[in-house]
Amino acid sequence: MTLKFEKHNSDLYNTLLTLSRNTFFYKEIKLSDSYETRIYLMFMHFSIMMIVTKQKMLKFDQNSYDYLFLNIENNLRELGFGDVAVNKKMKDLNKILYDILLKINKNTDKSFKINKKLILKYFSDFEASKSDKYINFEKYFNNFYQFCFELSVKNMIREAINFK
Repeated sequence: MTLKFEKHNSDLYNTLLTLSRNTFFYKEIKLSDSYETRIYLMFMHFSIMMIVTKQKMLKFDQNSYDYLFLNIENNLRELGFGDVAVNKKMKDLNKILYDILLKINKNTDKSFKINKKLILKYFSDFEASKSDKYINFEKYFNNFYQFCFELSVKNMIREAINFK
């Protein structure tokens, strides 16, 4: 009997991980450098990519989504979480992603305006939405949206890593 292993694509995960590790978030904005913060940042970037894809009347690749969550699951296991804890955490992370995805864009048209209430819900590091830190954070994600919108959907995952 021969076992066949499917090689999974980690491009999306690696791109999102790199974006979430941008020193801007930790040195300038002074977000806490924690697993949760990085996951939330990954989900925000991912949500914007999905929104751009939808606005361009295309469908986001389901395999990329699946592989993203497979990588997250593997990381949880490497952190020492057991099967029951991983399953619960994955369910919670899925809910968080969909919460961010459905609420990140305050505008209903094809423009993008970040939802302040959502940001304050997941990033307690901001005292208020009027602080310079928050304004710079908001500007970053508005610029990321514009950057992604200019990319072709086919190359967005690979090229989004170049956003500065």
